[in-house]
Amino acid sequence: MDGRSAPIFKGLVFPAGRGKPARRRTATKTEPIARNLGPIGPPPLSSLRRGRYQAAHARRTGPAGVRHGRTVTLESLTYVGLPIGAVILDALVRPRVRAGTGLRMRRAAGLWLLACMSGALFGLFLAVCGNGAVAAVLVLAVQALLVLASNAKHAMLGEPLLFSDLALVGAIFRHPQFYLSAVRLWQRIAVGIVAAGLLAVLAWLSVAAPAPHLLGLALLLAGLAALAILLRLPPWRDLAPLPRAHDDVARLGLWPTLLLHWLRWRESRDPPPPAPIARQTPPGAPGLPPELVVIVQCESFADPVELFAEPALALPALAEARRHACQWGNLEVSGFGAYTMRTEYGVLFGRDEDALGFRRFDPFLTALGEASWALPARLRDHAGAADWRSVFVHPHDMRFYGRDRIMPAAGFAALVGEESFAPPAPGEGRYVGDAAVAGRIVDIARSAPGPSLIYAVTIENHGPWAADGDTAQGELVPGYLRLVRRGDAMLAALVEEMRAMKRPALLVFFGDHRPSIPGASVPGGPRHTPYVMIVIDGEGRIQSADNRRVDLPPAGLHHAILDRVLGAPVIPPAG
Repeated sequence: MDGRSAPIFKGLVFPAGRGKPARRRTATKTEPIARNLGPIGPPPLSSLRRGRYQAAHARRTGPAGVRHGRTVTLESLTYVGLPIGAVILDALVRPRVRAGTGLRMRRAAGLWLLACMSGALFGLFLAVCGNGAVAAVLVLAVQALLVLASNAKHAMLGEPLLFSDLALVGAIFRHPQFYLSAVRLWQRIAVGIVAAGLLAVLAWLSVAAPAPHLLGLALLLAGLAALAILLRLPPWRDLAPLPRAHDDVARLGLWPTLLLHWLRWRESRDPPPPAPIARQTPPGAPGLPPELVVIVQCESFADPVELFAEPALALPALAEARRHACQWGNLEVSGFGAYTMRTEYGVLFGRDEDALGFRRFDPFLTALGEASWALPARLRDHAGAADWRSVFVHPHDMRFYGRDRIMPAAGFAALVGEESFAPPAPGEGRYVGDAAVAGRIVDIARSAPGPSLIYAVTIENHGPWAADGDTAQGELVPGYLRLVRRGDAMLAALVEEMRAMKRPALLVFFGDHRPSIPGASVPGGPRHTPYVMIVIDGEGRIQSADNRRVDLPPAGLHHAILDRVLGAPVIPPAG
């Protein structure tokens, strides 16, 4: 017999030669088997031969009988592949490093932060599942998901993923139509398949032994400690001093930018209440400043002539309002295709984005601490609490952006939400129509016993605009034009209804942002929307003597409204 195939003690098996797996030799019918003869096979090896073999076998397999080559290879792939994969995925984020900037790749400081963040997240997943390979795959899957989301957002809105976007994760599930329209169908399916697969693999490959879980916890704590130390040392403590998302993502990467901007945002503080301002007599007839102020923030309202370079698409009511407005022009909004809350905050609270710092990305996250700056509060504090009554109208879920908490704190006495409107009938679209909102504004204005501020936010023209889920460009543009004309009709109806009331009034109408329509209205160009301010006297006549064109930001419109209602600030004499 050949001793190379004979079994040895403790279950070890001699190699079969030339890399073939060893097999235990079994008895055949021709071999005698006796109860007391002992094991069948060749005589036992000598102690010297057995010791030499066991030492060689242990070097190859280890004490557990598992070949070191396989184990080391898997661990090497895990610990080497994770940082390489993280760097490769981060390099795919847009905006990428641009030629001529002096940068060929991410800054080393950003790569160190990425390594620490990836390591900490790896430790978290390892502490949960106990499997290093699975933990590494989960880290890369999370990073790939954020890269996909950021690039889709950059293509649609012209901005990378921001830390403030993560605060809206819950809203994605409550109102998916607002967000998933920016992600293509195949991308949604791919994300769903990958997520389901990862959960299945996580459950199947989880390890019950406590050692890897404890190692994961240690790695998590070590990663967080490394981040805490780095962020207190130069150059990391000086990174991202200003809210420049594009530049920081290109220089540092997506994950480091999310972390640094979030930390800078946490360092911001609420401003003190605004100081009282001495004002002149309001313009208009003596003693008759506007006692009715209607402000309409019209969803995705923009001039089609400017969007599509086609004069035949001019909106008649907008053109008429521009001719008779006391002031009109471009509203220089910062968002494109989204970020209604930035424009809404600017008009309501009147703080410039430069003064907001990192709060500018989503000022509603901190608006509760700035309530004294809001229009209702400014009117109330100037004229007396019993004079001005403010009403906020929005035919949608008031919990969106936290309006249900922010608006009462800002001084609105009543909120008119989606429960006050009938749902759209079949064929009328996804959202409550602009005509219904105009009707509710008129009803509130007519029943108001005293000075009133009505701030309305429409929603009918919210994308996607194609019917039945068709996202072809040829369907998107006509769909948008159909709905923007309804916004224009709303403007015309409000002008006529407010004139018929014969009350001193001010109507302010503007768009919150331009639409994002692939191939037709895309980020990278102008972002402004139109605005008009129309003054109506007590006889129902439009006072258009000034008819000034003034291009301004949303915060500038806030102050223009206050100046028209309360009077311009008194400028102290020089010297």
